[in-house]
Amino acid sequence: MFFRMVRHALARGQGGRVMIAATTALGAAVATAMLGIMFDVGDKVNQELKTYGANIVVQGHGAAVLDGLYDIESTAVGRTPLAESDLPKIKTIFWAFNILGFAPFLESQAALSQDGADPPAPESLVDVRGTWFAQPLDLPTGEHAVAGLAALRSWWEVEGGWIADADRELAMIGSGLAASQDLALGDRFTLTGSGGQVSLRVAGIISSSAEEDQAVIIPLATAQALAGRPGEVDTVEVSALTTPDNDLARRAARNPDALSISEWETWYCTAYASSIAYQIEEVMPGAVAKPVRAITESSGSVLEKTSLLMLLVTVLSLIASALAIANLVTASVIERAPQIGLLKAVGASDGAVVRLVLAELAAIALAGGAAGYGLGLVFGQLVGQVVFSSSITPRPVVAGLVAALVLLVVLGGSLPSIRLLVRLRPADVLHGR
Repeated sequence: MFFRMVRHALARGQGGRVMIAATTALGAAVATAMLGIMFDVGDKVNQELKTYGANIVVQGHGAAVLDGLYDIESTAVGRTPLAESDLPKIKTIFWAFNILGFAPFLESQAALSQDGADPPAPESLVDVRGTWFAQPLDLPTGEHAVAGLAALRSWWEVEGGWIADADRELAMIGSGLAASQDLALGDRFTLTGSGGQVSLRVAGIISSSAEEDQAVIIPLATAQALAGRPGEVDTVEVSALTTPDNDLARRAARNPDALSISEWETWYCTAYASSIAYQIEEVMPGAVAKPVRAITESSGSVLEKTSLLMLLVTVLSLIASALAIANLVTASVIERAPQIGLLKAVGASDGAVVRLVLAELAAIALAGGAAGYGLGLVFGQLVGQVVFSSSITPRPVVAGLVAALVLLVVLGGSLPSIRLLVRLRPADVLHGR
């Protein structure tokens, strides 16, 4: 009997019920899209930020101490090199899949002279940086990876092109150095270092606001031979996908040994910049890995503000839906006042009438919420493609949250009408008062 009454009530007054369902669907769609993006935006924003530079720097132990205490260039004094052969181990740590890229650097100075200059130009002392550009790696785990500067400096404007690590006679130079030395693409020059001499050809000119603008960048093997330092690197820049720091991460960064066993396990198994740096130190003998605080903190700030914005949009959309539903349901109750008064007059209790109205609303909310959830998934994917050029991963938790929020919105919106139902007197309604 009860369900037959609900079915008959839904069959009448289609216009108002369609409006309620549409309002519910709109709120559910916005909530689905915003919550889906909020849960997935951390990885997307992190991925975008990590394309603009490394957030972990690895140095030799002595070099890190000198840099930290005296703010001096460790490559000149007290150098403690890292072994190039240890670099693939970076991709074997617990959070190996969070390592988006890394590149080693060997820094030195060499005398530059232009080949075939007429008259011969005087030699100039320039900064030389050896690195990997796109070095294939065979990992101890049997897997394969590619590491190098091309992925770590993807925003550079390059005239000419990137060079390969096997191109031992090619070089890339900064646009500032090219201008000061009157070098152009295809020009040849010679570098003379402490370990020997090498003749190179300009294959790429980079535009960067960093120190590389005044440097010569060459394959790591060439730089090692030029400086007389085979198999050595000074620093390694690592770009990792990390979780924003919290109090636990900050305490662990100061002293991991001060954590309790459960705290240490939580920290170690969470992709904080400090825990990834700690694991890099575990696999690389004599290495000190330090998070770049300016980058990690700014990443956390961007993620928090982005998530807060998504949450705020969701709350405001649901409040607007609740207000609209309250007006629509109240209008529906006023329109059906004679029917409700008749039900009360023949013996229906206030509770029975309220349950009848709530059952109608639940059926309408179920249909509107399901349609809104599907629409929200489509809208979320559209935002993901437009903003992040990638899809948003649907998460089951979003469906549960949206269902709970739709229920709260419908219940909240029905409260004014429930109060009106309870106060409605059959005699007043049936006599037109």
